[in-house]
Amino acid sequence: MIKSYFKIAWRNIVRNKAFSAINIVGLALGIAACILILQYVAFELSFDNFHANGDQIYRVRQDRYNEGKLSTEWAAGAYAVGNSFKEAYPEVEDYVKLVNRGSMVLDNQDRSFKVEKVYLASSSFFSVFSYRLLNGNPKTALTESNTVVLSASVAKKLFGKENPVGKIIKFNKRKPAKVTGVFEDMPANTHFKSDILISYATFLNDAKPDNPDLAWQWDGCLTYLKLRAGTNIPKLEAQFPALVDKLAGEEHKKYNSAAVYLLQPLKDIHLYSHLMMEAEPNGDGNTVYLLLGIAFFIVVIAWVNYINLSTARAINRAREVGVRKAVGSQRSQLIGQFMMESVLLNGLAVVLALILVALSLPKFNEISGQELSFALLGSRMFWLPLITLFVVGAFFSGLYPAFVLSGFKPVVVLKGKVSTSAKGVLLRKSLVVFQFAASLFLLVGTLTVFQQIRYMRQQSLGINIDQTLVISPPIVADDSTFMRQMSAFKDELMRQSGVKSITASTVVPGQPSQWNAGGIRLKGTDESAGKQYRVIGVDYDFLKTYDLKLVSGRNFSKDFGSDPKAVVFNKMAVKQLGFSNPEQAIGKEINFWGEIFTIVGVTDNFHQQSLKEAYEPLIIRLIPDIRGYFSVKLSTGQANTAVAGIQSEWNRFFPGNPFEYSFLDDRFNDQYKADQRFGQVFGVFTGLAILVACLGLFGLASFTTAQRTKEIGIRKVLGSSVYAIVEMLYREFAILILISFVISAPLAWFATNRWLNGYAFRTDIQWWLFAAPFVLVLVIALLTVSFQSIKAALMNPVKSLKSE
Repeated sequence: MIKSYFKIAWRNIVRNKAFSAINIVGLALGIAACILILQYVAFELSFDNFHANGDQIYRVRQDRYNEGKLSTEWAAGAYAVGNSFKEAYPEVEDYVKLVNRGSMVLDNQDRSFKVEKVYLASSSFFSVFSYRLLNGNPKTALTESNTVVLSASVAKKLFGKENPVGKIIKFNKRKPAKVTGVFEDMPANTHFKSDILISYATFLNDAKPDNPDLAWQWDGCLTYLKLRAGTNIPKLEAQFPALVDKLAGEEHKKYNSAAVYLLQPLKDIHLYSHLMMEAEPNGDGNTVYLLLGIAFFIVVIAWVNYINLSTARAINRAREVGVRKAVGSQRSQLIGQFMMESVLLNGLAVVLALILVALSLPKFNEISGQELSFALLGSRMFWLPLITLFVVGAFFSGLYPAFVLSGFKPVVVLKGKVSTSAKGVLLRKSLVVFQFAASLFLLVGTLTVFQQIRYMRQQSLGINIDQTLVISPPIVADDSTFMRQMSAFKDELMRQSGVKSITASTVVPGQPSQWNAGGIRLKGTDESAGKQYRVIGVDYDFLKTYDLKLVSGRNFSKDFGSDPKAVVFNKMAVKQLGFSNPEQAIGKEINFWGEIFTIVGVTDNFHQQSLKEAYEPLIIRLIPDIRGYFSVKLSTGQANTAVAGIQSEWNRFFPGNPFEYSFLDDRFNDQYKADQRFGQVFGVFTGLAILVACLGLFGLASFTTAQRTKEIGIRKVLGSSVYAIVEMLYREFAILILISFVISAPLAWFATNRWLNGYAFRTDIQWWLFAAPFVLVLVIALLTVSFQSIKAALMNPVKSLKSE
């Protein structure tokens, strides 16, 4: 029986090539889009799932408060947290401390190169986490001072095929360390990545006589706790404040910037944590689930198409059903026959979808920024969704047409009196309304994303980043001679014709200031008046190089011997200090961690980061010998020639340091890459949704014109023009699109408004963001039905009426 069903189903598919092609292509596009999105979602949800004890590992986050108001949320908190919590709470089985040390230059005799991600790691790193150690003892690899564990790729660069364990390497041309292990390169789906781990004991030894493990005011340590299974997290968190008050004592309360410690599940960090000092740029849970929603919409739209196209052919297949029933076929047999057609069509669509996925995967990776590969094709996370899509699609999309087609009465259909019920027509139209409501919703969302990105990139930053070359800080340098080196380097660059100015600073625009200073207050006021500020350390030329606008006071100047104790505030910082206008702050002295500084100038607020972030209270502090990024302002049109001269001087004054540079406008705009990728992915799948929906509309147009063939013939006999008939058919579909718009517009407004609320500086939701998608979809839809409508309007009425 099944073999017979299969043969008949195949003959029907071959006989109706156009219908079959539209169905298969529509289903294939929907399934392929859904598979790609599901793989993206699966990858994002897989972060840190490989840790054997992942459900027991929590990161300790730190929230800082000013006068009871949340001021800063940190991923990296005080150094004392891990060991103190381990000693105090039996629920804590173990802990790991990680401290980002930035970039370093590694040496092994004749081999030298820079590594980007260097971390201090405490001794239990390989016991708590499941990163694989290829060589060395996981229990002892990070216990001793001046020991390091290398990633496999770094070890290969330094030692080739040799086993590096026991070998000596140097950091930054000076500090020796012994290699005690090699770990497998960290996978892409982990929130923390490192090229090299230095034992935390090295840091403790270098910090003597201070003991960081007792420090509650030193921030910058990522702390992870391994808790006992079944630990009551809220109950444990509730015990933290009393312990911190006890151990930190008056120092904790001194700056009126209380720290509150909370626990983050390890597996939640990648999608739900966007704090200061994150180990890596994290993903966005809302984006992931929104894309999951798009995948659902697209595949449902594809299934709806199958239903519409199948029922649209009901008239053509009515006589077939009548004959089958007349010769004894049972309804269950007919349902089985039509379900077999659905299974076969969905099977062919799955094969085509796999081909489409294979062809589009490289481009999808480029757009999304992910690293999906064909290795996924052998994984459960690939085949399980694919089989689910096939089974669900074949069953549910085939079920309704099967019942409709098998329900025709043989006496009626053999007399040629088949007709469709009002409920069936309403259902088909409702499905089309759903398709285009979903498409309009997605299109409004896509336009809003791109409009917001355009808005952010076109706004004035309040700071001039044009024609600015940024050089990464020198790593290898002698502290005792660095000031002379830096001054000589700047002087030599200023002699070059293409260089207009040069400055050094701890961060450059586009980077968050990681220097968070609490307890800053006016001189003479009580310690309880202290507040938190972001701080940027700069040299004398920072304000001039970046064309920062002074609204009051003056710039730093070597003409004032007191300026090494000078600071410049932005307007937000002046307001937080308690002054109603900038002029009032000029000349005032502040207590900055026990030192007295004078406010000599106030700048207008400017965007240190993207417009997604609000203005922050910012202090620009003069540090003449600052060891940071060099920003070189170049003359227009001389960038290429200037770079070569700058590199030559760099190699002369900072030998052993790689010359790494970028242009600041590109660097600043990198902050919008995640939004741009989201917009591109959103746009691609929105286009697919509209394409698949139009295939469905084509099916409905075929059905409608077939149903109204005689009516059109009569209208032409009575004198109706082709234009009038086409207009009549268009009107019906235009009404469906209008209903779709009425349904989708308020939902789209709500969703886009909520998304835009995540930006401190946002575009307005304008009327054209809704009008443009409506017009576009309407035009595409009418063009889609034009072929069937015009064909029906041009048909000879004699031929139409003969079909009675």
